[in-house]
Amino acid sequence: KNEGESTENAPKPIARVNNSFLYASDLEGLIASGISAKDSANLAEAYTNNWIRKQLLIDEASTQIEFDEAEIQRKILDYRYSLIAYEYKSFYINQNLSMEVTEEEIQSYYDNNLDNFPLRQNIIRGRFIRLPNDAPPTVNIRSLIYSSRDERIEELRKYCFENALMYSLEDSVWINFDDIIKNTPLAEVPNKVDFLKRTKYTESNDETSKYYLMIKEYKKTDDIAPLEVVRDQIVDIIINKRKVELARNLEKEVYDKAVQTNAFEIY
Repeated sequence: KNEGESTENAPKPIARVNNSFLYASDLEGLIASGISAKDSANLAEAYTNNWIRKQLLIDEASTQIEFDEAEIQRKILDYRYSLIAYEYKSFYINQNLSMEVTEEEIQSYYDNNLDNFPLRQNIIRGRFIRLPNDAPPTVNIRSLIYSSRDERIEELRKYCFENALMYSLEDSVWINFDDIIKNTPLAEVPNKVDFLKRTKYTESNDETSKYYLMIKEYKKTDDIAPLEVVRDQIVDIIINKRKVELARNLEKEVYDKAVQTNAFEIY
């Protein structure tokens, strides 16, 4: 301060590193309203300790190397622009983004980008049941597991609910083949693709359980993934493309508006 200037009303620092000071005003906005005094104090203490460490490193760096202040200021400006632009773009996108994706959009994207959806694992549609060896043999598993009649499927479902250690009866859903056969004798099959090609139904057992597998359809690794498998992925892709397009539109709108209002000039 200048000589003779009163220091009575000057803010008091809460921390110092050499000739740099941290003031309470620097913490404004850091602590949200409504939190407890203890949590508020912990946040302030954590921020203060972090500030001290950073300032010590800055001071140490200044004694060891010579900085180009102009270049640093350019980087600060670029970083400030990036933060402000990111916040505004996020706000604009949230205000204008439609999250609704139609089946036509999903199907169209899938059809036009099939090569982008290779399978990374073998998958099947079918039914799988694991029963303990002492399960009551009150139903014909093989007969029921092939059935498409609602009452027969319900009979099988009831039996599995009461007796099975694990079961999957939704044959319209694609599932990872390795996940299904994990910890079963089928996990030891040396060539799983060959097994899938020649197998529609199989039974096996070990010392604790009996296993029943019916394969309705399969896809092998590197085949094109069925639409049902990549539907959520496609929805995410479409929405992300919308976000990118909205960001581009925002930049264009801002620029076009500036051109019309002569908001900038290049000399």
